[in-house]
Amino acid sequence: MRKKIFHWLGKEFVALSAEGKPGESATAEARRLFQSFDEELRSVGLSLDNTVRSRLWGRDRASRDQGSIERSKALSGKARSASSSFISPIHFDSDAHVAIDLLAMRPSRSDAQKLLKEYDPPITPLRYLTYDSVVVLSGVTAVLPTLEAQMADILPRIEGSLKDAGSSWERAAKASFLLHRSQKFETLNQLFQKHVKVKIPQMEYFHVDGYSSEGKLIEVEVTATV
Repeated sequence: MRKKIFHWLGKEFVALSAEGKPGESATAEARRLFQSFDEELRSVGLSLDNTVRSRLWGRDRASRDQGSIERSKALSGKARSASSSFISPIHFDSDAHVAIDLLAMRPSRSDAQKLLKEYDPPITPLRYLTYDSVVVLSGVTAVLPTLEAQMADILPRIEGSLKDAGSSWERAAKASFLLHRSQKFETLNQLFQKHVKVKIPQMEYFHVDGYSSEGKLIEVEVTATV
């Protein structure tokens, strides 16, 4: 397991990353990972309830699907949080089926509560959460014929969620782009800049091989402040 504690947006964050134990099912791997994450967080006075974002990696579609089901169980109730999931065999250093990145936040006030916003009607991913002035959106995707069409659909929806949370692109602190391996980062950047004119302090890019369903070419995650 890799653990990083850092300060960002005026808060303390704990980032955990790990792969499952090879030889087990994807379900068992994911279950053990979340148990280990909860133990690690409790060692620093936090728990899964402080989770603000999780990113799940599957070696193949079946592993992604099974891991996602187990994640929904582990990160329920107060632990519910922004999420995304991907298929990417080269992400793994071992023979594991599932890997997870989890981000938890220590609020600056002891009485701070996560406010969860669901999609209407609710779906598996949370639309976004606000937690002690931080806004965290789940990954946003679309199934449309081209990357250009998908970005034209995704970015206005992100803008709407930011506005609904009392934020905006101007207050975005980080944007993560998880792009299908068949697409180019240069094209992605051109499409993003066509729709979003502000400069975001942190922008990160990854190539992946698949998403929750066929036909997706990009998933965008955003973190902002209010």
